[in-house]
Amino acid sequence: MVESSSPKLAHQILDCIGLYCPMPVLKTREKMDEIAIGEILEVLADDPAAEPDLKAWAKRTGQKVLKIDKTSEGLRILIEKIQ
Repeated sequence: MVESSSPKLAHQILDCIGLYCPMPVLKTREKMDEIAIGEILEVLADDPAAEPDLKAWAKRTGQKVLKIDKTSEGLRILIEKIQ
């Protein structure tokens, strides 16, 4: 579920601009393994498949998508590590 709450500050930023499927998901998984439970990862991506792929990955792995912003450069996705 995507919540439209107020923006939260990310603890880490992952730049996936220029990377295409499956790299944004693979890089996100690697970075999420490095951060602590409760921390937020900001993923920047311009792959059109990144939004549905990362939503599905978060749901499957029990993480929480906090916010998705569409910018002129692509997507800004905030994901909280839940487990």
